[in-house]
Amino acid sequence: MAVRTFGEPGGLAVVDVPDPRPAAGEVVITTEAIGVGGVDALIRRGALAAYGFEAGHVPGSEVAGVVTALGAGVDESWAGSRVWAPTGVGGGYAEQALAPATALVPLPAGVSPVDAVTVAGSGVVAHFGLRHARFAPAESVLVRGAAGGIGVLAVQFAARGGAGTVAVTTSSAERGARLRALGATRVLDRTGEGSTGYDVVIDIVAGEELPSFFAKLNPNGRVVAVGAVGGPPPAGLAAAMFAAFRKSLSFATFSADTVSTEDRRTVAAGLLAAVGRGEVDAVVHDVLPLGRAVEAHRQLDAGAVFGRIALVPA
Repeated sequence: MAVRTFGEPGGLAVVDVPDPRPAAGEVVITTEAIGVGGVDALIRRGALAAYGFEAGHVPGSEVAGVVTALGAGVDESWAGSRVWAPTGVGGGYAEQALAPATALVPLPAGVSPVDAVTVAGSGVVAHFGLRHARFAPAESVLVRGAAGGIGVLAVQFAARGGAGTVAVTTSSAERGARLRALGATRVLDRTGEGSTGYDVVIDIVAGEELPSFFAKLNPNGRVVAVGAVGGPPPAGLAAAMFAAFRKSLSFATFSADTVSTEDRRTVAAGLLAAVGRGEVDAVVHDVLPLGRAVEAHRQLDAGAVFGRIALVPA
């Protein structure tokens, strides 16, 4: 599935391309499950055009499946292995995908390919996002936009990490109840209106309302944006921080691109092992055939996804 035209989900189309050939240090994975993430939707909408994405781009940043071809220099023991792997900025929406051998994570017994693409990539962002925020046990955490793939894991990790309060913003009481089951202790509407006293805000949304969340922070509070599904923040972001100068607030962005491949691989392996032990919930919203990626993106655009959608080849 490739982006034929940027904009609406209907711009995605089925295309036939030659089978990929692995370069040195790469493998080919015959996919069994493909993660559908918010960044895929941003690329498809054309919101990241400045980064050089062009028509014909194949979205998809993570896959799980079987290693079926090896590039030069790759350990032969990977052949036939069931793995999870990041594919970079794209290439995952396909029956076969390329991935660097250094990033491969074997799938533990009992962990499905769908669960793997639901947890591993989003979990790496949630894990390191909390670390980037210098989250410590007993601190209060607010996860803004908690119903998405990153959010549902940030809630679980904050709760497991001993947060004093795990608050969430979400769009409905039903979603709030599901987030409570994952570890949330306080449920707010999308604006978070009337709620204050947080040490950390993990923000997946960004957008025009981001500055209003500085008013919810304790002194020395930190906001870390790990996504921008609502678009970039307004130009007045710095002014909002300076308005609360005496509280010594901090704002940062976080991208997993700033984490070494080995560290990402280690955390992803630990998360998949935790899924296998029942310690982390893989929240799967839906599983759709690869050819129905348009439908998956329509659900993303409608804000209808709780957790993550996975695509599977027919």
